[in-house]
Amino acid sequence: MDPTVEIPKPSKAVIDWLLAADPSIRWQVMRDLTGAPDAAIVAERAKVASEGWGAAILAAQVEDGTWPGEARIPEYPTLRTLMLLCDMGLDPASEQARSAIARVRANVTWLMNITEEELPKDMDIHWWHKPFFDGEVEACMNGRVVKVGAYFGEDMQPLVERLLGEQKADGGWNCEENSVRGSFHSTICVLEGLLEYEKATGGSPAVTAARQRGEAYFLERGMLRSLSTGDMPAVDRATEEPTAWTQFSYPTSKHYDVLRGLDYIRSAGVTPDGRVAEAIALVLEKQSENGRWPRENVHDDPVALEMEGASGTDSYWNTLRALRVLDWYGRG
Repeated sequence: MDPTVEIPKPSKAVIDWLLAADPSIRWQVMRDLTGAPDAAIVAERAKVASEGWGAAILAAQVEDGTWPGEARIPEYPTLRTLMLLCDMGLDPASEQARSAIARVRANVTWLMNITEEELPKDMDIHWWHKPFFDGEVEACMNGRVVKVGAYFGEDMQPLVERLLGEQKADGGWNCEENSVRGSFHSTICVLEGLLEYEKATGGSPAVTAARQRGEAYFLERGMLRSLSTGDMPAVDRATEEPTAWTQFSYPTSKHYDVLRGLDYIRSAGVTPDGRVAEAIALVLEKQSENGRWPRENVHDDPVALEMEGASGTDSYWNTLRALRVLDWYGRG
């Protein structure tokens, strides 16, 4: 760690603001920032299924198991929405969660609304109309399927084995099958999936080793830089779009940013060191005068519910994640 970086304690006003938010925010503040009793945390988390954002998202599920957002490919907003429910901490054992996942399992398939005649002629269609929890072809998609499937109790071992076989020599993953290098976007999606799988099943030595190699991929790059040049690339090779890793988004969908990467490293129990110091300094720089963090770079990836305001407005999710990342770093 950099001993010159002073980590300030969150103000009471910021904590009170977070505690006045949705139950999905409140219970995580209680767990990660205020040290509330376990019984109180459990009681607050249980409200996610029946109140606020969680209840609204669950109510928006269509009878066929999907969530609205993209009529032609409803499985995409369905995946993004399930990611939200994981992040919110919906109890997978709750009746509401079991019912929602049962509808997904029974009905949702890949490219479910597209006929064979409509498929591109050069597309590998072996995953066309396959069950949702079987995954598809891209690592960034399959990593997220593993995360939601493992969280909600589905058997994700076959898809995990596939991902282990697709890890690049540098420790990362890439949705471009022929690439020899990892991608920040694909790698964070896969790592989040592998970590959730380990939490749910205990994992295996092979899964742990792959996950740790993936974590090293980020740490060796300071969470935002090219290993070969030491610069932050101006353009992301995976998306051919300007790099936005220093802008903190939520929901993150398939996209990497520094706050998402740090929150993953924290959740994986990695001990912080100097390799994350620059990224931590960036988090500190983003804090507004009111002690909160803004929402930035809102992605055009529709989900079932818009929980926060426009880019530049105060963000509950970014503030929660930034504060617990700083707390993790400060504890060493």
